[in-house]
Amino acid sequence: MIIDFHTHIFPKKIRSNREKFFNNEPEFKLLYESPKSKMVGAADMILNMDETGVDKAVIFGFPWHSYDTFRLNNDFIMESVDRYPDRFIGMCCLDPFHEKAEQETIRCIQGGLSGVGELAFYESGFDGYTLNKLAPIMKICLEKNLPILIHTNEPVGHKYPGKAPITLLEIENLAVRFPDNNIVLAHWGGGIFFFNLLKKVMKEHLKNIYFDTAASPYLYDASIYRLAMEIAGEGKILFGSDYPLICPKRYFNEFEKSGLTDEQISRISGINAAKILNIGL
Repeated sequence: MIIDFHTHIFPKKIRSNREKFFNNEPEFKLLYESPKSKMVGAADMILNMDETGVDKAVIFGFPWHSYDTFRLNNDFIMESVDRYPDRFIGMCCLDPFHEKAEQETIRCIQGGLSGVGELAFYESGFDGYTLNKLAPIMKICLEKNLPILIHTNEPVGHKYPGKAPITLLEIENLAVRFPDNNIVLAHWGGGIFFFNLLKKVMKEHLKNIYFDTAASPYLYDASIYRLAMEIAGEGKILFGSDYPLICPKRYFNEFEKSGLTDEQISRISGINAAKILNIGL
């Protein structure tokens, strides 16, 4: 079974009038102001899944600042899961700084969603204030044994829209603050898994941290899949396409070229995701 752990879908109201949602949403405007930034709905996602052989997709919207907008998008995620229960696994996405973030998280989980994410902190990084705001959501996910997906990026290299001022120390602090949560770090966790090679501390700090492959064809050489499995562990890597940013086929081609075994490809493509999503294969 192939499970895509990282995809975005939006309701028609947002897709057809994205400009109306730019106000007070600078991160959304930054990422979606260009008409080349593709947005899709549930039916489009299913079509792509059928074309590329993806069995299930984890779907979510965007970490909107507006309560009305993240509720709108989360409602759409819940409706999409209800419409395609065998294909979609939904996550609650919102701004953790909002005063109703905890309330919305509870509502979404009671509505059938299977975790929280992709949360993003494009301006603040993971400072102490941010971690405090995350704590109530982390507590809910821990009690329900649900994963939480958080946007990270490498702190070096070229600049691109959505690259946040996140340091490796901040990512480590996130892991240390919430050691019992199953946390999935998007975009390879900014490369922090390389420090699993350290003899002390980091293996313990990263014990419940997973890494998705979202945007990898844009960011890393294909050898990262093999190296990541060797360094972080074969159970820690989750295929995530970030569709519609990148089509899943590009990842599958890279898997084949990277020197992974069939068993390793199966782990990345679905076995690992199924484990933390508590679904059988």
